[in-house]
Amino acid sequence: MIEALALDEETGAAPSGALRTCLVSGESRDKSELLRFVVGPDGGIVPDIEGRLPGRGLWLLPRRDIVSKALAKRLFARAARRNVSVADGLADRVEDLLARRCVDLIGLARRAGQAVTGFAKVEAALDKGEAAVLVEAAEGAAGGRGKLKRLAPGLPVIDALTSAELGRAFAREMAVHAALLRGGLARKFLAEAARLAGFRGAKDGKPGVRIRDEHGG
Repeated sequence: MIEALALDEETGAAPSGALRTCLVSGESRDKSELLRFVVGPDGGIVPDIEGRLPGRGLWLLPRRDIVSKALAKRLFARAARRNVSVADGLADRVEDLLARRCVDLIGLARRAGQAVTGFAKVEAALDKGEAAVLVEAAEGAAGGRGKLKRLAPGLPVIDALTSAELGRAFAREMAVHAALLRGGLARKFLAEAARLAGFRGAKDGKPGVRIRDEHGG
């Protein structure tokens, strides 16, 4: 779930300026806000999370129900003007890829010295005004999560990832609290977390994505 999305110049994802149209809704959005699919050499539909694969792009809003509607109405084949095949569990595959992308971006930020984990380190980053994004494991204890959130009333708070997923980003078994420092990687992470919201927020038993507004709402 996204409670509110209000990304500023420091923490928000900059739009690319290129608009694409969702096959299902007909909405035109900046392509950074959509999901791109292509038809692979074998005729299968391939999610192109990073938008780099060759071929004509087939675009959808990043939501589980939108993917389901595209499949039910055979919109991939219609847009591609050819027969295509779709592997079972396409929406789950997209969710996994988006989650992995989020983990990878936190890992890149860690190696660049732009991400910290552990309550004390995150608290220090918040106190110094260095943090751009607060990341909380979905199953983290309410007490610690609440205290850090109170220190970050103007920052986006992401609680999409499990402690195991967050731990992988920091090369450890588990992590509960993390912060990304200001910079391009924080902006890219927020963009991916927003896309992940359409899949994890709508699936029972999965953590959601919450991006709090500048007033902490």
